[in-house]
Amino acid sequence: MIQTETKLKVTDNSGVQVIGCIKVKGVGRKRWGSLGDEIVASAKQVTPQSPIPKGTVLRAVIVRCRQPVHRPDGSEIRFDDNAAVIVDRQGNPQCTRVFGPVARELREKQYMKIISLAPEVV
Repeated sequence: MIQTETKLKVTDNSGVQVIGCIKVKGVGRKRWGSLGDEIVASAKQVTPQSPIPKGTVLRAVIVRCRQPVHRPDGSEIRFDDNAAVIVDRQGNPQCTRVFGPVARELREKQYMKIISLAPEVV
């Protein structure tokens, strides 16, 4: 579960390494975000050659979270870290590569471009 001020690892090649969650996008006062949810975040740590400067407000999609997520078939999925992929307003990733596994829940939320860039879907 991702909430305000949670730090997330950025798992793409956009040049941003760490982001901090500002707000979870959703209907009403959505407090926690989970796999496949969109967040508004700030770039906290960037690489020196990054085209995105530190402190920039971005949109991102949560692709991994530490909190176990229960699936309809009765299983649950849990990852080692909280990670996100930076996207634009239309939901397309701003990168050309995604590192590490991503959750299957992104397919239901129509983030097919992220699914296609990921090396593994769990």
